[in-house]
Amino acid sequence: MSYLSRMNVLPPRTLRVMVLEDDDLLRERILLPGLVDFGFNVTGARSAAELYRRMLTEHFDVIVLDIGLPDEDGLTVARHLRKLSSIGIIMLTGSKRRADQIGALSGGADLFLSKPVDVELLAANLHSLARRLQIPLRGSLQRLSAADEPGKCWRLETDGWCLISPEGAMVALSVPERCVMQRLFAAHGHPVSREALIGALSEDVYEFDPHRLEMLVYRLRRKCSEQIGSALPLMTARGAGYVFVSENTADKSAADAGQELNPQPAAT
Repeated sequence: MSYLSRMNVLPPRTLRVMVLEDDDLLRERILLPGLVDFGFNVTGARSAAELYRRMLTEHFDVIVLDIGLPDEDGLTVARHLRKLSSIGIIMLTGSKRRADQIGALSGGADLFLSKPVDVELLAANLHSLARRLQIPLRGSLQRLSAADEPGKCWRLETDGWCLISPEGAMVALSVPERCVMQRLFAAHGHPVSREALIGALSEDVYEFDPHRLEMLVYRLRRKCSEQIGSALPLMTARGAGYVFVSENTADKSAADAGQELNPQPAAT
């Protein structure tokens, strides 16, 4: 089953991911829809034989591969794939044995993740692997300001699905997080109203609960703090909405807005 996704969300060229997992519930209810929410073009298979058949007619950039399969173990599949191509391979297993981890990596896997795997962690690793393997994707670097020096500012990559800190740490974005960040980046350090952000998130702004936007901002700030240890410069411009600023543009943005910038979200 191919989860090609929400209309107008996935661009024509996104990372194509094959998830080879024989647990139907885990594959169909958690991994596939979860990865679509983080911007991937995802296809699922439950056996090595099905994977090989699909690869005859379809191209995949990365394989997410379970070690325990009904017809051929994942380590053998990884070794076979590595002989055929340079495709990215992320191995999943419920085993805690160090020997299995070493076997996966020495057998051709690029990364090894233990089950139960967090979808957000898997998404971040997929983006990281794609960057490391230099898999060409639609969507080039987008910086907060064209005047900023490369590597000295926050930026969006992989068509807006990854937020990169000035230190190079990466956070994978979900569909709503991506929508909000793209609008904020497009404003180049100027405030964006709550109404405009809600309009990017929903076709019916009158049915959208404004508290959902506040919670999204709060969770995104917390995610950056917990995952990469960096404070996200996403500020509340009182009476004006939200503004995404770099350290050297914070005062200017506040002056332009005529408002006080607050790093904390409005009370929910």
